[in-house]
Amino acid sequence: MSEDIKRQSIENICASLSYAMGIDVCKCAEAPSDLLCRYIDEVFGREKSDRVFMFNPDAIAEWIYKKYPELFKEVEMRCELHLPLNAVMPSVTPVCFGTMYTGASPDVHGIKAYVKPVITIDTLFDALIRAGKRAAIVADSASSLAKIYLERDMDYFVYDTVEEVNAKAAELILRDEHDLIVVYNKNYDSTMHRVGPEGIEALAEIKANSRTFGMFSDMIAKHWKDHNTLVGFAMDHGCHEIDGGAGSHGLDMEEDMHIVHLYKAYKAEK
Repeated sequence: MSEDIKRQSIENICASLSYAMGIDVCKCAEAPSDLLCRYIDEVFGREKSDRVFMFNPDAIAEWIYKKYPELFKEVEMRCELHLPLNAVMPSVTPVCFGTMYTGASPDVHGIKAYVKPVITIDTLFDALIRAGKRAAIVADSASSLAKIYLERDMDYFVYDTVEEVNAKAAELILRDEHDLIVVYNKNYDSTMHRVGPEGIEALAEIKANSRTFGMFSDMIAKHWKDHNTLVGFAMDHGCHEIDGGAGSHGLDMEEDMHIVHLYKAYKAEK
C-alpha cells in the first residue's frame, strides 16, 4: 500500500499505535496518522491489534532507502505500508525517540539536545500500563531507548551488544508474553558516524538490519498466529556526510529529517 500523501511527523506515530491497540491516547500526543489508521482498519476491520512489534534501527535516512533499495529487500517483501515522515529538531536520537513514543514535541517532552534524562510526561508505555497491558524495551546499555523511558512498571532488557539485543527479542517473540515490544539496533548509526552514510561497512549494517527484521517478521508470522499484530520498521532520523568522509545528523535538512517507516499488519488466524 503506497500513495502520494502529505508527509507527517514522527509525532503522529504514538497516537497511531494507541489507535492500533484500542487504548486511550497518552495525554500529550499529537493526532494519529490517517494513513496508518486507515491501513489498520483495512486489515483488522472492527478489531484491534493485540500485539505491536516495533523494530527501531537508528539513523537510516529516506535518501538512503531510496538510493539503495536492494539493501531493504527483506523489509520490502514483508511490509505493505510505506509512511513518509519528518523527524523533529534537533534530529538526534534521544530527541526523536522521545517524540516517537510520547507523540509530543521536544518542547513538551523536554529533551531538546543530545541528553538522555528520564521522560516524565505521559507516554505510550504509561497508556499501555493503564490499560493493563505489558510492554518491553530491548536495547543496548548506552542507547537512548534504554534510558529515557525508565522508571515505569514494564520490562527492560538491556545488553552490551546488538547481537544480545536481537537474541533477547527473538526469545520474547517465542515467549509471547508482551503486548508491545520495542527493539533498538544501533549498528548502522554507530558505523555511519565513523565511515559515512554510504561507506561499505555502514551499508552492510543496513543489510544486517533488513535481515534481522525479516527474521523477526517470519517468527511473528509463525508464532503469533492467534494475534492481530502490527509490525513496524521505524527509524528515528536520517543522516548526512560531513568533511573527512564521516557521517552526522542533527540539522534541519532533508537528509537528516526525512525518513520512511514501513508497516505490516497480520490478521489473526481464527
